[in-house]
Amino acid sequence: MAKQARAIHTRRLILEAAGEVFDEFGYESATIAEILGRAGVTKGALYFHFASKEELARGVLSEALTTEGVLPQESRLQEWVDVGMVLAHRLPAEPLLSAAIRLSADRKARDLFGTSWPGWIEFIARQLTEAKEQGELLPHVDTQRTAMLFVSSWTGVEILATAHPEGDSLEQRIALLYDMFLPSVAVPGALRMLDTAPDRGARVWQAHRAQGEEAEAASSV
Repeated sequence: MAKQARAIHTRRLILEAAGEVFDEFGYESATIAEILGRAGVTKGALYFHFASKEELARGVLSEALTTEGVLPQESRLQEWVDVGMVLAHRLPAEPLLSAAIRLSADRKARDLFGTSWPGWIEFIARQLTEAKEQGELLPHVDTQRTAMLFVSSWTGVEILATAHPEGDSLEQRIALLYDMFLPSVAVPGALRMLDTAPDRGARVWQAHRAQGEEAEAASSV
């Protein structure tokens, strides 16, 4: 078990280092040597987990579709808001997440190994479909097309925020995106109940972390 835990830890170190390097330099300019230096592992350890730089990039992309920190809500629309807001809170401090966006936006890179966007579109479409079944969406809303448009918009906001960081934070910009987007899809009753404040992601993430700490403390008793 200890050996397996070490292997999982090593793989994570490599992925996080690859995320940093891809995020800073892009796919083409990133080197295995730089990733090895950041990860602090041997070449053999890296190639045990990832056979090539392309496979490393695929690994980084696979980490992009994450809902870690999003707590269950009665409102599926609130969960949808929380997914985007928690990601906006985490992304500036987690290169592994932001690298997935950079790789997806790099045309040469995505020709090699695709993007994380289809997974996000399908995930959000399911959330919106459940929201519609609960009566939270207007009858005319096409959940698949809405999800596609939202992922496009969220990605564009993040790319612009990275290129022009002065002014509003990413969390403030994504909160504004939801405030502009939601009235066109949500029924008024559901809309009034939603929390789209810029600090929503931080509050939900902190609640998630507190739950984890409580569970860890309980298991150690």
